[in-house]
Amino acid sequence: MSYKAAFIDFQGTLGGGGTDDIRSLEFFPFTSKAIRNLNVHEILVIGITNQSHISKGELTWDEFNEKLCQLKNNLALYGAHFDAVYCCPHTVQDNCTCKKPKTGMIDQALKDFDINLKKSYIIGDMGMTDMVLAKNVGAKAILVLTGVGRGSLNEYRHTWENTEPDFIAENLLNAVDFILNYTY
Repeated sequence: MSYKAAFIDFQGTLGGGGTDDIRSLEFFPFTSKAIRNLNVHEILVIGITNQSHISKGELTWDEFNEKLCQLKNNLALYGAHFDAVYCCPHTVQDNCTCKKPKTGMIDQALKDFDINLKKSYIIGDMGMTDMVLAKNVGAKAILVLTGVGRGSLNEYRHTWENTEPDFIAENLLNAVDFILNYTY
């Protein structure tokens, strides 16, 4: 059986915070409910995040994993969970294959799980990374207006002008409601 998956960006999509690395991330009030709703409907929840601060030496893997553990524990309090989390630690100069919108994190998920990409979603607040990634792998694209979503849709639309989201959601919970209504 191949699974549907929701590949979810971290900063701006799952929560907010003061900087663009994971240490400042705090879930939005609706995040746990949204993820639990996906879990209940057996849609894989896969976190995908660019964390270039690791490559720059500004964030250690231990710090990343410690914060990720806290986030997972917060989800568990609500009966929710990630099925997997993939992190690109690189900068653009590292010329890796995993930094969104490159497909490396999705490629790894396909090795780890039996996923039907055509029935899967990439949810994020950045058109030039998340929406272009969805186009690059053939998944459905949902832009959330939290984080930098509004700016991405308006003043930065030129950075992803050849890509259209399948849905524009107010937030992650709205995106999940769309997925569940569209899927079932």
